[in-house]
Amino acid sequence: MRSIWRTLDRGLARDIALVCLADALVGVSYGAITVSSGFAVWVPMLLSVVVFAGAAQFMFIGIIASGGSPIAAVVAGLLVNARHVPFGFAVADVLGGSLAKRLLGSHLMIDETVAFALAQKETDRKRAAYWACGTGLFVCWNVGVVVGAFAGTAISDTDVFGLDAAFPAVLLALVLPSLKDAATRRAVLTGVVLALAATPFLPAGLPVLLALAGVLAGLAAGEPEKKEEAKV
Repeated sequence: MRSIWRTLDRGLARDIALVCLADALVGVSYGAITVSSGFAVWVPMLLSVVVFAGAAQFMFIGIIASGGSPIAAVVAGLLVNARHVPFGFAVADVLGGSLAKRLLGSHLMIDETVAFALAQKETDRKRAAYWACGTGLFVCWNVGVVVGAFAGTAISDTDVFGLDAAFPAVLLALVLPSLKDAATRRAVLTGVVLALAATPFLPAGLPVLLALAGVLAGLAAGEPEKKEEAKV
């Protein structure tokens, strides 16, 4: 673990710290929204430790608060987190090691940790970015949730603070550097169009999964380019 921290340079450490700070604010929002919706203070804390997936946690609380069944909330959360299956294949080399290490690494597998890992070229830097980001986010997220949960007991309207906007803002900031690649842009645009078109017709969570088809579109479009490059 000590070698991982040595691998981090100042720029990478700064970027990870900024993302951790932003996610801590989202955690504050999540804790406050959950408690102000009528849940006990311990509920967001337990979910944040056991689930540790912001989108799924927000969806679970939203469905229950709107009168949905716990089973529907769990299924919706599982659908949203189904994106972790391709994530696992993408960072398999980063999580190498004992079974315990792989299980711990899988628990820390969220959008930000995967994005930071895949942005690095060398395996050592991928591993360092993944574990540093995952550990930092787990601590900051849970601290933010605790603060927000207790704040939620005194705040009647959490929407006025707009902290929930920090979550999509963080994800957008993570993917922007990757949009320099033409194939990636095609995949993202295809996924966005599919998700937006399906949102009015499909249950929550399914449009996100449908957006993964954009990856196939990007790969298909990239094949002719690779053949042309090979000829040259």
